[in-house]
Amino acid sequence: MRSGAGAGRGAPSAAHPDAALVDAWLAAAAGERRLSPATLRNYAHAAARLLALAGKARLAELDSTAIRQALARLHAAGLSARSLALALSAWRSLYRWLSRQRGFGANPAAGVRAPRTPRTLPKALSVAQAARLLDAPQPPGPWTTRDRAMFELLYSSGLRLAELVSLDVDDGRLDLRAGEVTVTGKGGKTRTVPVGAKARMALAAWLAERPRRAAPGERALFVGARGRRISPRVVQARLAAWARAAGLASPVHPHLLRHSVATHLLESSQDLRAVQELLGHANIATTQVYTHLDHQALAKVYDRAHPRARKR
Repeated sequence: MRSGAGAGRGAPSAAHPDAALVDAWLAAAAGERRLSPATLRNYAHAAARLLALAGKARLAELDSTAIRQALARLHAAGLSARSLALALSAWRSLYRWLSRQRGFGANPAAGVRAPRTPRTLPKALSVAQAARLLDAPQPPGPWTTRDRAMFELLYSSGLRLAELVSLDVDDGRLDLRAGEVTVTGKGGKTRTVPVGAKARMALAAWLAERPRRAAPGERALFVGARGRRISPRVVQARLAAWARAAGLASPVHPHLLRHSVATHLLESSQDLRAVQELLGHANIATTQVYTHLDHQALAKVYDRAHPRARKR
């Protein structure tokens, strides 16, 4: 299998004779599976790398040995184990689609394993830090009410950033009386999750102010300075500013609030299934990473408090 120029960087694939197949697969993934823009970019990048590595070979000609060689070349180019795993996942998806829609044979990426990715535990705020972030007085400003509603909702309900910014004000998905919100997550899967009391109060205050901030006809629940749907980058920037104003030393981003609520719920309830439902994880193994955080907290308490755990 030949290596095309720039294979390690994911070179453009338009010159390859199978580029049109890749474009059709990406269009299907966007329309049928409702993948996020970030996932689609990763898929496109991985497919470009595969075509570049294939050289003059067609996708139908690649076998499992060729896929392993492609991974090896990317590894030699310096890609991390995580990036290799993401590329292999995209290739499997591509070949599954080619098998269903274009009559390709066995999936050559199906039996190939990527290098094991080191387990990295998600960081989380402590309960005290979360309270400090959300309760600390903020400098007065025109968007303080909106920001408080967004951040309380993120922490209350464990929403992803994309789920937060996609909420509309008029579709009945946010029900403050019932204390719940319905969101559409990864893969187009819908779930309904609770909204806590403080989040409901913050949202009610924002809903009272929103008509003065939103552009005519705008449906988004949260809007930016121009009155249109707020962008993820603005949410990230505002949360970082709130964290600095609250005196938190480490950077705070929206996904950190999601990690934090999962960790705090698991610490107090030990109900892994409930946390899985809240976060919308398709596989409980994804949720189980938070048990490791819980065990770390337990180990720290044990080492600090148990009379026979301390070194003398």
